Amino acid sequence: MEKRLIAQGAESKLWKEGDLLIKERVRKSYRIKELDVRLRKFRTNSEARMLKRAAVLINVPKVKEVRDYEIVMEFIDAPTLRDIISNVSDNVISEVGRIIGVLHSHALIHGDLTTSNMLVKEGKVFLIDFGLSEVRDSVEARAVDLHVLKQALESKHYNEFRNAWSLIINSYLKSYARGKEVLERLKIVESRGRYKEKIC
Repeated sequence: MEKRLIAQGAESKLWKEGDLLIKERVRKSYRIKELDVRLRKFRTNSEARMLKRAAVLINVPKVKEVRDYEIVMEFIDAPTLRDIISNVSDNVISEVGRIIGVLHSHALIHGDLTTSNMLVKEGKVFLIDFGLSEVRDSVEARAVDLHVLKQALESKHYNEFRNAWSLIINSYLKSYARGKEVLERLKIVESRGRYKEKIC
């Protein structure tokens, strides 16, 4: 079966093979070979574990196999939320807030919550790319997770930002009991960012 490169980033290559997606962590030539091997194996296994944890809670690609530097998972044929956000229903946007709340209620931090890492298929939202995810029971980590999403919405989807953020937060508060605490910390996180901008 043909294996086709469909995307490439600084850390990995994405290959499509039939109905499978293969995420391959690429070698970094500037790193010592032994260190590079250890890091790629560790990060590959760590991401696979996080995907499996998340899979029992929300919609994510199902992991089929884990190799030294590769995660073989199901290929989800769907557009990113980034590409269709202006055409989706409020229910889809609200679902984003719900799944983040579910993750946070289980101390799962995604680490890269952007609309590029959300696929929409038949009204369902699938969260992808858990390369920066971690298990961390911290209000600060949850607030930073939301901060990343808020910045992504504000910068990439200015016209949809106000309505989308309101829907996401309302749904987040319903799905995570300590949501208000996280939103209070988010204000502190944002104020730190504004302070840095002033002194730069």
